[in-house]
Amino acid sequence: MTDMGAFREAVVAWDAGGPGEPARELAARLPVRAVVLLEGPSDAAAVDALAERRGRDLEDEGICVLPMGGAMSVGRFARLLGPSPGLDLRLTGLCDVRERRFYARALTGSAVAGAAQPQRFFVCAADLEDELIRALGVARVEEIVRAEGDLRALQRFLRQPAQQGRTPQQQLRRFLGTKKGRKIRYGRVLVEALEPDRVPAPLDDLLAGLLTHPST
Repeated sequence: MTDMGAFREAVVAWDAGGPGEPARELAARLPVRAVVLLEGPSDAAAVDALAERRGRDLEDEGICVLPMGGAMSVGRFARLLGPSPGLDLRLTGLCDVRERRFYARALTGSAVAGAAQPQRFFVCAADLEDELIRALGVARVEEIVRAEGDLRALQRFLRQPAQQGRTPQQQLRRFLGTKKGRKIRYGRVLVEALEPDRVPAPLDDLLAGLLTHPST
């Protein structure tokens, strides 16, 4: 486990009711300067993959990519990691549009982030998988599914009555969530397949924003 991995685990344990001192000590020693709050590990896989494509080592930059296990946890993590009595780290994140209100309340202090408020998190039109499928196009995603050995599973999925009447994009998005670990794997694979000028704006803007060093 990397030092940043140990910091992530310490923060998750702190959120679960454990002591905060291990996270405080690691944050100071590494040092950690920013935390990216994400709903789950598939989002983290996509962020890490894009950083790697661009030759960036987020851990070396003092940036912790933290999947929280659900967007509704963002308020708790923001209290632990944000301004005193938290760790006073810079916080940002990526969320689905339906989770925007939770992020806005936790990271801007408002139920809805408006133009007058600092941009501290980035919102996907539906979710990150939807953004990636639209950026690549249905045909390209189907090629990737075939290359990953999942074509037969996709064909079985598409024959299900519940999938009839849905658009191909909606079907692919749902397919990615039908097996444990599939969304995580495709979070990385789809990002790796993107043309440089086709990176979805929320993901692109998130990574670009991590180049700057504003105060929390």
